[in-house]
Amino acid sequence: MKIKRVFLVVLDSFGIGEMKDSHLYGDEGSNTLYSCFKQKEFDVPNMKRLGLFNIDGVTFGQREESPTGAYGRFAERSKGKDTTTGHWEIAGIVSEKPFPTYPDGFPEEILEEFTRKTGRGVLCNKPYSGTKVIEDYGKEHLETGKLIVYTSADSVFQIAAHESLVPPEKLYEYCRTAREILKGDHAVGRVIARPFEGEYPDFKRTSNRHDFSLLPPGDTLIDVLTKSGLEVIPIGKIYDIFAGKGLCRAFPTSSNAHGMELTEKALDKDFRGLCFTNLVDFDMHYGHRNDAPGYARTLAEFDRRLGDFMLKMKEDDLLMLTADHGCDPLTESTDHSREYVPLLVYGKRVRPVNLGTRQSFADIGKTVEDIFGISSSISGESFKNDIIGE
Repeated sequence: MKIKRVFLVVLDSFGIGEMKDSHLYGDEGSNTLYSCFKQKEFDVPNMKRLGLFNIDGVTFGQREESPTGAYGRFAERSKGKDTTTGHWEIAGIVSEKPFPTYPDGFPEEILEEFTRKTGRGVLCNKPYSGTKVIEDYGKEHLETGKLIVYTSADSVFQIAAHESLVPPEKLYEYCRTAREILKGDHAVGRVIARPFEGEYPDFKRTSNRHDFSLLPPGDTLIDVLTKSGLEVIPIGKIYDIFAGKGLCRAFPTSSNAHGMELTEKALDKDFRGLCFTNLVDFDMHYGHRNDAPGYARTLAEFDRRLGDFMLKMKEDDLLMLTADHGCDPLTESTDHSREYVPLLVYGKRVRPVNLGTRQSFADIGKTVEDIFGISSSISGESFKNDIIGE
């Protein structure tokens, strides 16, 4: 019996320890998993049974004598530690050149063109915490009508606006304008709409965030599958991360719970292909806010749903759990961290083997491609024969 459906779930920012080159990114000592493990809220029996604590380099927690899944850790070959770079590599594109970042803010010529095309001035223009920036600039934004533009250690151009002043659709229009401007040497990975609501000083970001990513420079796993007549169901940020390339529809989500609800609904759908899910709450609500207890609690909530999900899987289904980078909630930094990511694979036909340490996230996409009997030029080395017996 061949695998009919693959469910690839990205636990956004769930890194499992510093990579060898983490010092180049200022991330020595980062370990998102360990920071969560130390919290009393941490409880992941299902991932533990799959082999989470058997992975190379994980030196804490109780190992399973007989894991129920295949398990391993994956290094990032690309130059970077952001969402776009990580997901693109999972899907077979290795980024040899990092996206541009702006530790001192964006150049005046970029902001002048943005102001000219939108008719609105700009506030802030520096790296900032997303929650702190609306606290510090939200009142002035409402008084002047100027847009709050800020960045982070990642390659992002973020625009925050109050929904009462700038409705989300109008904010998305401004983001598309910025996306058109940010080309060439200034081609940031993502332009992000950050709408917020509330009264000063109690502003709060809403769930109407929207990402406008660069178009991938070549075919990804998504293109390969769709061109082969297979279905790809993009849940969460997946459509945005790949700028819709190779996809005909989007399934945006408002939370991890909503993302898992849509992924569970896909279990009831008769299709052949890939369900590709991103669960962003880990990163957005807890990693970036240095909320280790919240991160640990959300992992526990996911793990409970994971148990039910695995029980509902069919004989010809395969599940892969991984991440796109780290975001250690106990380091001083609130930014992403350069970490290995885990891979846990489960299915009725999956051998419970140790995949060791692999040198690229791209091996995941190459393996999915191989599972469906396809061969293309995307990067990566398949480990299909290690995990699936013929």
